Amino acid sequence: MKLEGLIAAVHTPMHEDFSVNYGRVPAQAGHLSKLGVRGVFVGGTTGECQSLTTGERKELFGAWGGVARDNGQTFVAHVGHNSLPDAQALVRAAHDSGADAISAMAPTFFKPADAGALCDWFVELTRPAPAMPFYFYDIPPMSGVTVDTREFLDLAGERLPALAGVKYSNPDDELLRACVSHDGGSSNILYGIDERYLHGLSVGCCGAVGSTYNFAAPLYRKIKAAFEQDDMDSAKANQAHSAGMIRMFHECDYIPTAKAVMALVGMDCGPVRPPLPRLSPTQIGTLRDELDAIGFFDWTVQ
Repeated sequence: MKLEGLIAAVHTPMHEDFSVNYGRVPAQAGHLSKLGVRGVFVGGTTGECQSLTTGERKELFGAWGGVARDNGQTFVAHVGHNSLPDAQALVRAAHDSGADAISAMAPTFFKPADAGALCDWFVELTRPAPAMPFYFYDIPPMSGVTVDTREFLDLAGERLPALAGVKYSNPDDELLRACVSHDGGSSNILYGIDERYLHGLSVGCCGAVGSTYNFAAPLYRKIKAAFEQDDMDSAKANQAHSAGMIRMFHECDYIPTAKAVMALVGMDCGPVRPPLPRLSPTQIGTLRDELDAIGFFDWTVQ
């Protein structure tokens, strides 16, 4: 398997009482289809996986299974968990739901000491469905786990036959280049830093997973089109728009702000679940005005 194009790290829709709104998933998928998004990454960081129960995550996979297929979207299920039995239960649920691939970040409490220990963990985690394409979700700023990803690819190539690649949300650029060129470029490296999407393209990443693709996918499609036409001035200008937008989100709290934006573009996914803080009506009003001032609502229209 080799994933390409824009893959949205989707939000988990919630009711006002913070229960999961599974019935909202078909509308999410349709919204993304209109934006030209080719795949979905379900139950990851943007999806608030650490705030969901294992049962909720399994049901979420079931909600996305047929819907993603009906919308022509590749479905990647994030199955990472600190408990091995829970992680394996998520692998089974992903398989049964019809997911095209699975992905997992490293355990975040009892952390693997090195690439070998991480590989040992993933061998056990994937045991219920060893043939499913697997992507290591490399996100040290959130997981607190830093390993040599290139070394992991070396080891996993022998021990994880279904390894497809890496969802690379790691700020180490030198390591990114090493992963892209690893084994003659055979690994599918999905770039995961939206504000540097153009950089990912420039080093050879053909696919990307991002949270801002949920509403600004047309902007990133313009970046890619300009890059492919060697129009770097246009590509850099549009990437600067992305970076400015993301800086604005970080001024509040990134995930709650990104989820609030979904309502502003007509695809309300409800509140974030505590402990993440919900934006106040005043904050949302200010956010709307600031986004309007930078032309954001023009980017969300194809």
